Amino acid sequence: MAVFSSCTATPTSTAAPVDHAAWDKLLKKHVNDKGFVNYTAFKKDYAELKKYLDMLSASAPNDKWSKDEQLAYWINAYNAFTIQLILDNYPGITSIKDIGSKIKIPFVNTPWDIKFITIGGTKMDLNNIEHGIIRKKFDEPRIHFALVCAAKSCPPLRNEAFVAERLDKQLDEQGRDFINDKTKNNVTKNKADLSKILSWYGGDFTKTMPIIDWVNKYSTVKADKKASVTHMDYDWDLNGK
Repeated sequence: MAVFSSCTATPTSTAAPVDHAAWDKLLKKHVNDKGFVNYTAFKKDYAELKKYLDMLSASAPNDKWSKDEQLAYWINAYNAFTIQLILDNYPGITSIKDIGSKIKIPFVNTPWDIKFITIGGTKMDLNNIEHGIIRKKFDEPRIHFALVCAAKSCPPLRNEAFVAERLDKQLDEQGRDFINDKTKNNVTKNKADLSKILSWYGGDFTKTMPIIDWVNKYSTVKADKKASVTHMDYDWDLNGK
């Protein structure tokens, strides 16, 4: 989950908008309502996951798709390929950060830089999808409530697929679930102890309104406009159950 800009040509195809039913079925089967993943059971359905990923690989969005159809595709692609990356290395890991080169260089040889994804004939990594396509093409800060990098401090992995016809509602629900989870954001009247996601990607949010306003949009407890803001340590342990 590097926060730099990653440039890649956006792949395309002539495909019609895809049906995410297969991904939806896998999520409902292997992810609980708190967003925790049963990776042991999920691995038994690896072949079904691969069929869905192969369909995504052959069906990159094009300009005939609506904006929501395109964004739902890319969010689902990011999350589904992340699951594949974990399953390809499971059970020998306790964190996504265990994957990759033994020599750790910032923004190089990380799990987010492994080009294990092919979409529209283009070799890609997770950074390409998040930073080179989603953040670059879609002016939608709520994607940071939806993209999940398999860590406990990430937003919860939604146990249904994102779909164009309900995308706006789904993103708002993700925001409420994330902001009101006290293990990730703890909001009181005078203090907001927030996820580092809201710091790392603060610029994406503050294009439209201050961070406190974003918090108050979703939080059941409203912080004062002058509340102090701190950020929690990020737990990179696997979001398994």
